[in-house]
Amino acid sequence: MCSSRFPPCSGGWICSKHWLLYPTPLSVDDELVNLVDTVKCGTSKYCHGIQAFEIMAIAAVGNNLITYVFNEMHFPLSKSANIVTNFIGTVFILSLLGGFLSDSYLGSFLTMLIFGFVELSGFILLSVQAHLPQLRPPPCSMVTEEHCMEAKGFKATIFFLALYLVALGSGCLKPNMISHGADQFRKADPNHSKKLSTYFNTAYFCFCVGELIALTVLVWVQTRSGMDVGFGVSAAAMAMGLISLISGVLFYRNKPSQGSIFVPITRVFVAAFTKRKQICPSNSEMNNHLGAGDLETSPNAYNLRHSDKFRFLDKACIKAQEGPNTKESRWRLCTMAEVEQVKVILSVIPIFACTIIFNTILAQLQTFSVQQGSSMNTQLASSFKVPPASLQAIPYMVLIVVVPIYETSFVPLARKLTGADSGITPLQRIGVGLFTATFSMVAAALVERKRREMAVESDELMSIFWITPQFLIFGLSEMFTAVGLIEFFYKQSLGGMQAFLTAMTYCSYSFGFFLSSLLVSLVNKITSSSSSSSSSSNGGWLSDNDLNKDRLDLFYWLLAALSILNFFNYLFWAKWHSKSPSPLAHAPSNGEEELLHISSSSKHYAAAENLL
Repeated sequence: MCSSRFPPCSGGWICSKHWLLYPTPLSVDDELVNLVDTVKCGTSKYCHGIQAFEIMAIAAVGNNLITYVFNEMHFPLSKSANIVTNFIGTVFILSLLGGFLSDSYLGSFLTMLIFGFVELSGFILLSVQAHLPQLRPPPCSMVTEEHCMEAKGFKATIFFLALYLVALGSGCLKPNMISHGADQFRKADPNHSKKLSTYFNTAYFCFCVGELIALTVLVWVQTRSGMDVGFGVSAAAMAMGLISLISGVLFYRNKPSQGSIFVPITRVFVAAFTKRKQICPSNSEMNNHLGAGDLETSPNAYNLRHSDKFRFLDKACIKAQEGPNTKESRWRLCTMAEVEQVKVILSVIPIFACTIIFNTILAQLQTFSVQQGSSMNTQLASSFKVPPASLQAIPYMVLIVVVPIYETSFVPLARKLTGADSGITPLQRIGVGLFTATFSMVAAALVERKRREMAVESDELMSIFWITPQFLIFGLSEMFTAVGLIEFFYKQSLGGMQAFLTAMTYCSYSFGFFLSSLLVSLVNKITSSSSSSSSSSNGGWLSDNDLNKDRLDLFYWLLAALSILNFFNYLFWAKWHSKSPSPLAHAPSNGEEELLHISSSSKHYAAAENLL
């Protein structure tokens, strides 16, 4: 029996008992009312809940994974670092799959629900694998003993199966947690536009809280009680996140899926190629603009305008001249709105690419910097040692204080000076973070050089707190770049593409971690062929399991140089992106915005026409 609040369960309408499995949109009038209700209820807080718990679960695994892989599974240090970076890279690249499934078929809520349970199953299997001795190699010290049995065969299979179940679930969750919360706000309302910027800062605050708990409490549990218990606690945290998500099921504003987002993109390229010999008209009025019958294929036409970037794609919407009654195939004639959608995607790719080096630096803080801390004096008191992985909690302790100050003090002041809702533009925010990240690697290189000299020449251990600056500086830079990038992609996205473009943020993380694996392999290969005395005893900068024999400091200097070059490259592309006005011409009116989210049924079209 359906609730009296909703129309009968037919033709795309909502039945309350089916809401969990089929979260589809209401009618236009009902949706306007329901939108106000959902914003007043603050439904984004349920998304903040799963954001905090999910990052808590996976951060406790990812940030201390190299210790488990090296000490328990007995993989060599460089291979262990690559296992970790490949795992984290896979998590982030799978966010594209999550964004695609959400925008095209399942919707954000159902995507999060399905893959949340996939991630939970991975944590449970990891806990079982770490608990049973039959699934691990015999105990052995990788530092003091020369021949430790590496995990292979069935043991390695179970480990990697569990690890990549976590990667699949987390990857598909990440873009939807952000975009689903942002979908609860209405861009047409100026007040909601300001709240949207606050939402992104709050989401990052929840991320910091989750990271902080993971890197202190959960890492302490892993160190004190064993990795099996630690993985079990991660599973419990993930379960709490799913409970938070499901708690808001009756209040969410659920964006309808639009069908495959790749089909219209492909049509534009095919149409432009078939008309490659045509000359783009100087007057855009000659092109195929959106008509009333094209609403289904181009739901964003009402807030798009023609841009001068990638003019060759305009050929896709040149009308044939055979006659007034000629109707070309949709694979030969596209609307201007469809072309502009493709232009938006192409125009953000250079900005996306400029953040890859930034995330390569992050990869070092989660791999080599943890091992760097293991080679230092971790004694804090007579009875307490600092787990090296917990050092990554230091920037989050600071950010929990800095982010609210940034939101309550800096943003209002900057808003008065610049007129931007977010204080400074997302592109400016990204640039600040990219520049600052360079100094993280400079600090890391200086500290590692001094640590190595003390260990080799006088057999002294430097205090572990000397590597605090590299974590702290990067944490501050991430507050600018990570949040700025998410806000940039979401605001550039069009109807039906929010989750996918948000996923590009996480894809940047993926490419950064994969690039880290590639750099480690290349550096080892190149430096092993050199006879320089600065190389380790085996010939490569990172080829030994003992950091005192490696030259990690030189690797850090290499990354600092790449980072500063990347910053100047970013300045060029940011200026290029800012030269042309965005194809998003104006904030749509209330009625226009609702058109972006209605389904394709004829009665919805009729209601939309009456509303306008």
